[in-house]
Amino acid sequence: MIKTSLSQLSDVLSARLVGEDCNIEAVTTDTRQVPESALFVALVGERFDAHEFADQAMENGAKALLVERELHVALPQLIVSNTKVALGQLGSWVHQECATPTVAITGSCGKTTVKEMAASILSAKGQVLFTAGNFNNDIGVPLTLLRSTEQDDYAVIELGANHPGEIAYTTELVKPDVAVVNNVAAAHLEGFGSIDGVKRAKGEIYQGLKPSSTAIVNLESNGGEFWQPVLADKTVKTFSSVNNDADFHANNIQLDQAGRASFDMVTPIGDIHITLNIIGQHNVSNALAASALAIEMGATLKEIQFGLSHLPKVKGRVDVEKLTENITLIDDSYNASVPAMKAAVDLLASFSDSRWLILGNMAELGNESLALHQQVGEHAAPFNLEFVLTYGADAKVISDVCHGKHFDSHQEMISFIEQELEQQQDRSHVLLVKGANSAGMSKIAAALKEKYS
Repeated sequence: MIKTSLSQLSDVLSARLVGEDCNIEAVTTDTRQVPESALFVALVGERFDAHEFADQAMENGAKALLVERELHVALPQLIVSNTKVALGQLGSWVHQECATPTVAITGSCGKTTVKEMAASILSAKGQVLFTAGNFNNDIGVPLTLLRSTEQDDYAVIELGANHPGEIAYTTELVKPDVAVVNNVAAAHLEGFGSIDGVKRAKGEIYQGLKPSSTAIVNLESNGGEFWQPVLADKTVKTFSSVNNDADFHANNIQLDQAGRASFDMVTPIGDIHITLNIIGQHNVSNALAASALAIEMGATLKEIQFGLSHLPKVKGRVDVEKLTENITLIDDSYNASVPAMKAAVDLLASFSDSRWLILGNMAELGNESLALHQQVGEHAAPFNLEFVLTYGADAKVISDVCHGKHFDSHQEMISFIEQELEQQQDRSHVLLVKGANSAGMSKIAAALKEKYS
């Protein structure tokens, strides 16, 4: 974060300053992790009020407070009407002061992978600020922007949402130079209401682009007529892993024995052969999206080739680990959507070993949840996978369709897996674990790693 002062922030936020002016070099919302010279922001939620922890923030080293009411705490305070709004204003101001060329990414699935790919490519060119973990909502995005420094050469910001208006809000904070909607699918339907609601909401990212700025659009999965008005004054570049009419497309896709893709990438600045170091053919599309963003930031084909072949591992996202000579774990437990579930099935089906599809519920699908889980089951059934195990009420339909086995607890599932692996030590096994965060499938992955690695 850039160094500033309370008096300067008072002007930026139209806040009332109580107490003496001082310099601020960091911002935090967590009393447990207070950096030196930090401003503590007291957020208020439905079930919490961080104003109650101001004393703890002071004890742990906070230098000042951002609050909605004056507190009896011996620290300088900036008083605003809404600390959440002020946090967004503060993050946006810091980022704009740094004037860093910025790309923004959203989509129903794959956006974190695209973010990691784009950051990896651009890291070959200079210093990159990029979203850490899942800091992609209306709190996480401002906190990411607050990490901006004048030394950053590029910024890669991921935007998530579970209700209309959230992407419009965070895009306005980020003010990107280039933006992409990686894809559109049935996700967070409880908040968006329908697939049309998803299309409208994801398209909000393009509203934050200035006229003539570049919008990257997935030729195979987009908002169609819902996006036409907002894209009318933008420069549109397209990508597709299957349609050669796209500006960025792939030819000669091949998978090695581990499921890693190689292909010829066709771009407006030339063609180059790409080898990915992560598994899954669906990542070809993600690589095209990331490359389109990076080229708009000035990346060369060689930098794209290097960045995509040296992508760091992301915990819980198609993380392949050979636990024993005979057991391979594909940990994709971080999150789940219908297209991501189907892509996971396709990936697993490409292996010749004993294949375990271990799935938890997908979340926030509203009234369509059971039908969408059924879709996943019907997609998986023709592959005749050796094991299909499920956890979570709606996920049961997947194991039912695939003649698999459903479990009411994580421990029952873990015990079953361990017993079967014990009895089948003469075979090689590939276990793929996936589900929504709320399904807690990371517990399954963690138990397997602890047991066998």
